[in-house]
Amino acid sequence: MTITKNQNGSQLDMALEGRLDTATAPQLEAELKQSMDGVTELTLDFAGLEYLSSAGLRVLLSAQKVMNQQGSMVIKNVNETIMEIFDVTGFADILTIE
Repeated sequence: MTITKNQNGSQLDMALEGRLDTATAPQLEAELKQSMDGVTELTLDFAGLEYLSSAGLRVLLSAQKVMNQQGSMVIKNVNETIMEIFDVTGFADILTIE
């Protein structure tokens, strides 16, 4: 998985490409932990994301909990396959998806 980060003051944009699964979830988790201090707006761009596993969902839930305390989190450019995963798991009700 490739993570492209762009931080502008308290706004952090991250674009994910590839697969967010058991092997790559720790990579995203580490990037988020390292980058979220002082962030009030987190945007995750899923345009290049092909696959999402339960390990990836756990990292997203953890990030959402942190951002609930310090600002907002938006996920954008979600493809049909990943949107279906969000719907089936109930994450569509928890996350802000554009």
